[in-house]
Amino acid sequence: MAMWRVHRHFRAPGTPFRAPPNVFGASMARVTVEDCIEKIPNRFELVLIAAQRARNIARGEAIEVERDNDKNPVVALREIAEEKVELAALEGDLIKSLSRAPEPEPAEEEVMDIIATDENIFGIMEVQEEALPDAGADDLSPDDIEAAIAAELGGKR
Repeated sequence: MAMWRVHRHFRAPGTPFRAPPNVFGASMARVTVEDCIEKIPNRFELVLIAAQRARNIARGEAIEVERDNDKNPVVALREIAEEKVELAALEGDLIKSLSRAPEPEPAEEEVMDIIATDENIFGIMEVQEEALPDAGADDLSPDDIEAAIAAELGGKR
C-alpha cells in the first residue's frame, strides 16, 4: 500500500494537521525558528548564539524558562524566543569561545638553539670534538715544524 494511502486513514483529507498529544495528554508547544528570527534576524547567527547558550546551560548556568523535559538546545531557543537571556552577553561569550590565544613566542635561548651553526647544522645535538691522533708533536723541533709546514704548502716558503 502506498505511503499516502496509509496517512489517509489517520486524517481526513482537508483537515489541518494537529500535533499528537504527548504523554501527559496536552499538545506540545514547540519553539520554532520563526519565533526566534524576530529577535535575531540572521539564521546563522541564531544557530551560533543558541548553541553557545546550550553550552552555557550544560556548564551549569541557570535556566530562565521551565525545562519541560527539553534538551539544552531547545531550552536555549525558547529562552531566546521569550527574551529571557541577554543577547549581548551571549555574543560576548561566543566571541570569547571562538577566539584563540596567540602562541607564546620562544625564549631567547630557544631561538639560539634553533639557529644552525657550523658545528651544529642538523639542529640541536651534542657536538663532541674528536681527539687528534698524537703525531709526536712533542718530539719535533721548531726547524722540523717549519719543514713540515713548507712540505704541506708545496715547498713554498
